[in-house]
Formats: sequence, C-alpha cells, structure tokens
Amino acid sequence: MASPASVMTQPNEFVQNYALLTDEEADARIEAAKEKLGDRVVVLGHHYQRDEVFKHADFSGDSLKLSREAANSAAEYIVFCGVHFMAECADILSRDDQIAILPDMAAGCSMADMANLRNVERAWRELSEVLDPDESITPITYINSAADLKAFCGRHEGIVCTSSNSEQVLTWAFGQREKVLFFPDQHLGRYTAWKMGIPLDEMVEWDFDKPQGGLTAEEIKNAKMILWKGFCSVHQMFQGVHIDNFRKKNPDGIVISHPENNFEVCQKSDHVGSTEFILKTVREQAKAGETWLVGTELNLVSRLAQEMKAKDVTVEFMSPTVCMCSTMFRTDPQHLAWVLESLVDGKVVNQVSVPADEKAQGRSTLERMLEVSP
Repeated sequence: MASPASVMTQPNEFVQNYALLTDEEADARIEAAKEKLGDRVVVLGHHYQRDEVFKHADFSGDSLKLSREAANSAAEYIVFCGVHFMAECADILSRDDQIAILPDMAAGCSMADMANLRNVERAWRELSEVLDPDESITPITYINSAADLKAFCGRHEGIVCTSSNSEQVLTWAFGQREKVLFFPDQHLGRYTAWKMGIPLDEMVEWDFDKPQGGLTAEEIKNAKMILWKGFCSVHQMFQGVHIDNFRKKNPDGIVISHPENNFEVCQKSDHVGSTEFILKTVREQAKAGETWLVGTELNLVSRLAQEMKAKDVTVEFMSPTVCMCSTMFRTDPQHLAWVLESLVDGKVVNQVSVPADEKAQGRSTLERMLEVSP
C-alpha cells in the first residue's frame, strides 16, 4: 500500500482510486490491464526496483540493457519502473509515436540532481578561461543524469556512458580529445580511468560549489580527468572497513562491487562491475559452499541471495545498515496499476516527454554510446 507521505503528493485520481489498494488487489488489476493492452505496452523494470513491482516487468536489467530495450521496443507505450532519467532516456530513444511513462513522477535520482545544466554550463565557461574546452575536453555524462545534460554533451560532441560501458566510452573519448569532463559520478569516472592506467594524480575533482571548481589553472592543465563532485547516496554507504570485517570472518569469501562505490571499496573488491555484471558473475562463478559479499542496492542483493541459496551459495549485503534507493522505492504496485488502467481507458498519465531540441541532441549522445558499446 502506498505510504501516507507519498499519497499526500499524488493527483486526486490516484489518491481516491488507487492509494488504498492492497498489493494483492493492485497485482490483479495490473495483470488484467496488461492482458487487455497486450503488445501495445511494455513494462521495463530496473534491478533496483522493489520486488512487488519488479515481478511485473516484461524486461529487467541495468540502465544500458533497458536503454536498448526502449530503443528496440515496438510497443506504443513504454512504462519504465525506475527513476525519471530512465524514462527520459526511453523517450529520447523511442519513436515519435511512442509514449514513455513513469508510474510515479516523484521517482528521481539524488546523484542526477548533483549536476544540473546551469552548473555544468558555468563549469564549461570557467574552464574556457584556462583552455579551449571544445578543442581539448570531451564531456561525458553518466546515464544517471537529466536529459538536458545529455543534450549538453550532444552540443559539445560528447557522449553518455553507463557502468557497463564506461571503459569503452572513455577509450572513445580520449580518442577525440586529450581531457575528459566526467559528471555527475566521480567514483565511476575515477575507478574506470585508474583501471585504464591513468594515474590518480592526473585526476582532479571539480567542486561545483567553488569558483573554477576549487582548482588552479595549473591543476586543470595537468589533468586528464576532471571529475564532478557527485556520488550515489546508496553506494556511499559501503566502506572499506565493511570488506575488512567480512574477510576476517570469511577468509575465502569473495567480494563484488558496483563501480559507483568509492575508490577504496573498488580496490578491495575481487570483482567490480555493473548490476548486470554482478548478477552474471555470481550466477556463473559462485560455487557451492562459497560466501559472496555484494556492494550494491539492497533489492538486487536480496533477490540474488534468495536465488543462490538453492545452490548452497551465501550472498551477503555489504553494509550493516539497510540502504536502498529511496526514490526508486517510490514506484509501487498501486502506481503501476493506475498508469496501466488509465491506458486501458484511453488516457495517458505521467507521460515523460523531453523537449524536441533536447531530444535530438540527447539522441546523438545515446546513439553514440550504443555504437561504441560491445
């Protein structure tokens, strides 16, 4: 059932007709609506989505996989059970006659909010006081960002990346220019560049709250990677000491982490990769009797732990504190039932529509990303 805080911010139609449904009632209505809509609708579910919604997804995956599904979908309606930037990506990549829908418009991303167009454009202007950024810097925005930042990268011959393809994208970017401005997640940028052999002393952090990012002209000139001071609120909970404590109890245990974790966590892990990589690695490499420590969002880890229990593999969540993506959690069965039944009635609610100019510029960066991805 939707939480009281969530209900207070919703349209009257949702509050009056859906907010008080039990999950079981919502489930039945979701299945009935999907059956009526048939191939006209596709439901995409991100790995971090809560189980009650995840089970209704026609396709599940990480940002890259779901971006491909959105681009290839023949459905009239793309219902994205994720957060706002994901639905924007679906709208950018889909055909003009397709409609992208987000079940709860309040489902955002705190990381994406750490880089907005005003601050990025200001950074570009301040960088131009030191060098010509259009000649020397390739801007890369992590897919966890607003559509207008993807459009910004389009205007400046930049690109988008995900945690699945960050190395391929960085390789492409350095083939264009000598430097990269990477936003909004500093940790993904730092670890990927380090893994590619770029020394840490050739990376600087751009603090968007300080003039010229808090950097000297010399630091900017000497840097290959200019990393935006952004991070994921979920992955910042994981710390190196959590791995140390795990290894004391499980000397033969295996640690796998998402690259949005801080550099220490990534360095101390046995494997680092996207959510798709984490799932594939544990499923294919874990042996009976082993214990794996996983550093990513709780819903994914809990499902994986349940799955691997049948194979006598123990999967543990890295943080002793429960931490999940709170904005992703806003999407519940009640909201999914609402948007689907509205479609059955011929009405679209919660459409996510990117302005035409941003859509064209953003599409170029996303298509470029898909071209350089394996």
